[in-house]
Amino acid sequence: MDTIVLASRNKHKIEELRDTLAPLGIQLKSTYDFPELEEVEEDADTLEGNALKKACYVHKQTGLPALSDDTGLEVDALNGRPGVYSARYAGENASYKDNVDKLLDELADLPMERRGAQFRTVAAFVTDDDSHTFEGVCRGMIITEERGSGGFGYDPIFLPAAYKKTFAELDSEIKNEISHRGKAIQKFYNWIEKQK
Repeated sequence: MDTIVLASRNKHKIEELRDTLAPLGIQLKSTYDFPELEEVEEDADTLEGNALKKACYVHKQTGLPALSDDTGLEVDALNGRPGVYSARYAGENASYKDNVDKLLDELADLPMERRGAQFRTVAAFVTDDDSHTFEGVCRGMIITEERGSGGFGYDPIFLPAAYKKTFAELDSEIKNEISHRGKAIQKFYNWIEKQK
């Protein structure tokens, strides 16, 4: 296995995955390398379902092993919302800012001790022979206003447990190590190393 296609058009996500997987020495392509690929509608009702759907489609179209992920922010006080709808929480064409604003509005009256949340990522890897999923979770809380200019999505309002900086304020190396996506991809990394 010398090439894997990252089933994503999210430049931030591709960058994070490339950084994490670089030591494997496997050539990483993305859907940008295959302009004929269509956008996969993420209409499954679970993160696992969306990740597998994207990886299966990209594998089938390219003939190469495909890696995809789906991530949700799960807020305790909102019974796990926005969850699988995190990217379109404020509507189908919502910006990161629209989603953040909607979430902050919903939590406006809650004290800090009731603002617990977790980011959860499920990565899916699909080959001719099999499919595997890998889950990563990062606990933390939602703060009351945005802080930091790094990262993307809900990063400026997510304070990971045991840290005083939001994901948007943390150095990318630290973030990749402790984040939900970092943990899921590390599990994938460990698994693929054993396959060599």
